[in-house]
Amino acid sequence: MNTHTPPRFDPTRVPHLLGSFAPVTEEVDVVDLEVTGEIPATLDGLYLRNGPNPRFTPIGSFLYPIDGDGMLHGVWLSEGRARYRNRFVRTPAMEAEERAGRALWGGVESLIMPDADQVGPELADTFKDLPDINVVRHAGRLLALAESACPFRVDTGLETIGREDFGGALPAGITAHPKIDPVSGEMFVFCYALEPPYLTWSVIARDGVVARGPTPVDGMDEPMMIHDMALTDRYVVIVLAPAFFDLDAVMAGGSLLAWRPERGTRVVLIPRDGGPPRWAADEAFWVWHTVNAFDEGPDEHAQVVLDYVQWSRLTVGRPPEAEPVTVGLVRAHIDPAAGSMTRTVLDDSRVEFPRVDDRRIGRRHRHTALATETGRADLLPGEYDALRWYDTETGSTRVWDAGNLAVGEPVFAPEAGSESEDRGYWLTYATDRTDGTSRLLVIPAEDPAAGPVATARVPVRVPLGLHGCWLPTDGG
Repeated sequence: MNTHTPPRFDPTRVPHLLGSFAPVTEEVDVVDLEVTGEIPATLDGLYLRNGPNPRFTPIGSFLYPIDGDGMLHGVWLSEGRARYRNRFVRTPAMEAEERAGRALWGGVESLIMPDADQVGPELADTFKDLPDINVVRHAGRLLALAESACPFRVDTGLETIGREDFGGALPAGITAHPKIDPVSGEMFVFCYALEPPYLTWSVIARDGVVARGPTPVDGMDEPMMIHDMALTDRYVVIVLAPAFFDLDAVMAGGSLLAWRPERGTRVVLIPRDGGPPRWAADEAFWVWHTVNAFDEGPDEHAQVVLDYVQWSRLTVGRPPEAEPVTVGLVRAHIDPAAGSMTRTVLDDSRVEFPRVDDRRIGRRHRHTALATETGRADLLPGEYDALRWYDTETGSTRVWDAGNLAVGEPVFAPEAGSESEDRGYWLTYATDRTDGTSRLLVIPAEDPAAGPVATARVPVRVPLGLHGCWLPTDGG
């Protein structure tokens, strides 16, 4: 039932439901994509990306990038050829809406939920599953990930298998941004909640068995939104920016999230061996995405280095319009013993969607790839028209101007048999803002500023956002 009367909502006036963000509803399969240039023969695998894509016209509200049904877009590359498939992540709520032929759940800020007469007792008065943010493969499971909830498992053809709670061991779910240790094969996750315990962390072993069940984080005593995490040899690293859930405000028609900068930002270092967490604090800043983290040395007192994209304030919901926002690539040094941190701006360009070679997760990395803006076009939040690479060794940057293309998160596909971060290709979807056509870009890591060595034309427009992965055929 409707728990309150939301303000009048007109989806035709929501920018993130229009243009390059507009949802698509057709599921297609195309065996041979039109290729410009030459796809390297060494690329053999699947580039897969998830993102919010409402199956039906939204009702009540729409909050980008949280709301929207999940849709997976995959391009399989092999022997210089490319094929494409897209599929919705079919949750029970989406299937109920498909039977009704319209949206039954409102956006997260509207709290519109169907009653038992509309969807039956199991789904009545429940929140809608939204596995629309990310997708990962671990222990043979391909998982479409939601914002701190149970993921949905899909098969190799992208058809939905069902909700994944890891044999009942993680019933509340996991983060949208788990981190897989490339050495141990373990997947580290967290889950935040509106009720105690407000934050837990868990570990899923290489074989997919939950090795550590939900473990509360001491010192977390209020419901907060936390989007990403990082990992080192010793620690799970989580940034707690002052974005607090405010259910009273939502019930009164206000914003779900309250930005309270006077509370500052904290970083918690959670020892992987289960020891007590270490805390550090600083002035308020917001983090959507971390880049990577590592320990400066093997000693237990060694500092932790965390690279991330720093925003001066929360950038979702209804923040004060008069308050300017700044963004940049930042490196923090966190002292576990002193509980202090220092921050250095590495690059003050307007950037987001940072990625490194996933084989470097938890270890020192050299290259960070990001989406960025040229400043030439008037772009929406989450829309970028260039790619940028930052070199941590030299402090230099390289940029590829995408022109009329709106580009997404770059993902690294390493060259088989090579351990070098310079040997491989950066992959991303891009959409032409002038005609709405989309393509997969293949950009060489050795000289990314030169632009794509190949593009594969995708037969449907791929809406902008959000995260993806490279899945080599050999399973590496």
